[in-house]
Amino acid sequence: MTPEGQALLLQGGEALGLDLRERAEAFAQLLALLQEGAAQTNLTALREERDIVLKHFVDSLTCLRGGCLEGEGRVLDLGTGAGFPALPLALVRPNLRLTPVDATAKKVAFVTRAAAALGLTNVRPLAARVETLGRDPAHREGYDRVVTRAVASLPALAELALPLLRQGGLLVAQKGSLSAEELESGSRAAAEVGGAIRTVDAFALPVLGEARTLVVIEKIAPTPERYPRREGLPARKPLFWRAT
Repeated sequence: MTPEGQALLLQGGEALGLDLRERAEAFAQLLALLQEGAAQTNLTALREERDIVLKHFVDSLTCLRGGCLEGEGRVLDLGTGAGFPALPLALVRPNLRLTPVDATAKKVAFVTRAAAALGLTNVRPLAARVETLGRDPAHREGYDRVVTRAVASLPALAELALPLLRQGGLLVAQKGSLSAEELESGSRAAAEVGGAIRTVDAFALPVLGEARTLVVIEKIAPTPERYPRREGLPARKPLFWRAT
């Protein structure tokens, strides 16, 4: 990582109330691993250091806003891709037990290699469909938190994540700008699968100023057995979603 990249990392962390100086070397190693891996397979569309530092590393850490990931806990990263937000979270919150999940085996293989190279014993990647995990007794209602970053519409995320959460658990969904229509549909979908929206935190991504929204949904009741629906359906036909 160049001095400019490190300065951006520290600046972004400071804006989030995080002192990343002791983690800068680990983030530099993650940057090198990601750039090397992306040269061999399609891990991410972002290739430049500035974009990776701000739009992957700092953006991943914005899910720490509001304190929903403080303390210990079992956390599933839904649709982790190349390991975001799971890997940055693991670097700054070693007390979390993280399960990054993605349906693309090559991406999960990269996350596994990166976690091992970084010495992250609190990361256990898994190649699977989330709909399948939501019906698996080993995973259903087995997590304290589910985090997800720019994966699907809010109604789809509610259906996919809530079955995985224990009662009282939280879905922490990282979104861009959020329309009133998506928020309303997300609220109705959450209620259908046993949840309720607790906070909607609109803010600007540090340094870049891009619009972001952090939506926190609490699981307040058991999810009906019929959810999640079969593979692909929650994303193709989200509950109550009337997007145009």
